[in-house]
Amino acid sequence: MAFQTLDDLLKEGVESRHVLVRSDFNVPLDEEGNITDPGRINASLPTIKALVEGGAKVILSAHLGRPKGEVNAKFSLSPVAEALSEALGQYVALAGDVTGEDAHERANGLNDGDVMLVENVRFDPRETSKDEAERGQFADELVALAADNGAFVSDGFGVVHRAQASVYDVAKRLPAYAGKLVEKELSVLSTVAKEPEHPYVVVLGGAKVSDKLGVIEALAGKADKVIIGGGMCYTLLAAKGYNVQESLLQEDQIENCKDLLERFGDKLVLPVDLIAASKFAADAETQVVELDSIPEGWMSLDIGPKSVEKFAEVLASSKTVFWNGPMGVFEMEAFSKGTAGVAQAIIDATANNGSFSVVGGGDSAASVRMLGLDEDGFSHISTGGGASLEYLEGKELPGVSVLEA
Repeated sequence: MAFQTLDDLLKEGVESRHVLVRSDFNVPLDEEGNITDPGRINASLPTIKALVEGGAKVILSAHLGRPKGEVNAKFSLSPVAEALSEALGQYVALAGDVTGEDAHERANGLNDGDVMLVENVRFDPRETSKDEAERGQFADELVALAADNGAFVSDGFGVVHRAQASVYDVAKRLPAYAGKLVEKELSVLSTVAKEPEHPYVVVLGGAKVSDKLGVIEALAGKADKVIIGGGMCYTLLAAKGYNVQESLLQEDQIENCKDLLERFGDKLVLPVDLIAASKFAADAETQVVELDSIPEGWMSLDIGPKSVEKFAEVLASSKTVFWNGPMGVFEMEAFSKGTAGVAQAIIDATANNGSFSVVGGGDSAASVRMLGLDEDGFSHISTGGGASLEYLEGKELPGVSVLEA
């Protein structure tokens, strides 16, 4: 990985320099707007603290949710600014706009060691535009906040797989460096991608099999076993001839799944029992069923106890584990046991077998914290679900390649 890092920037000196940092503060919020999982905020702190200690004037940019290019108070970064202020032990001002008058006034007024946050970059439609000129125009406005002698630090690993203005185009316009989080993520994931110790086991969950077909194909060629649960497993079970009733099913993907099973069937590990539910609700009637016994009109919302045992047996002998995606609807207690059981099996493999275990961000990371599991039981918990998957799949990450340019 031939790119400049934060350490290189700190050696050059950041005192009195404006440093624009792209962070990943896309944190989950409850209905009252409270942050329910501050994992990504905590992961950003080492880079921000290092810049503060170096005397930089720190300008943070990030997105939250999908405001679709419009200002929407629901997606304001206000809760993030409050959480950052508390975590850093210093006031983090939130600009009332992204690159407008308030952002400029606050940026110009920064003292050495101050930190500010601009509003949600996705309030501006140019952030995610497919038109390079439009993105470039927005990037120019972000760069202008950094004034002369500014620098850019890419520290939002969860967005480096996107060629967006604040991630990609800004890096073309300022001296660009990888932050501590991005550097660490790439170091860990390169170990899994290039030199995994065998047996190498991949655990995949999540809703749609269509989102993971390429990943399954790519990783089945490298891993010894690919365990599949979550909503995506039902289309594969349907491809094997099971009637999954009202479970999540992508009928247009059944033929693709048949092809996958034909080519990699010996490597793919599917559930052997399920938790059936009378409806998609926390108070649904439930029962443990065999694969061919989901009651008519019911659906499966989790893997069953025999499946957890089967998956745990595979994981027990592993030396490398990559996990992305929950095994069921873990947010509802009745359907959280599959995810909790498999996660615990990964923790046990890490402790008992010295397995190198990586949680691939997204819902997997959220489930670890929500279910009260020991975060230190895993070798690494990534902050980027999509980014980590695409990296392991062998795809180019625009936000990384631009740093190497």
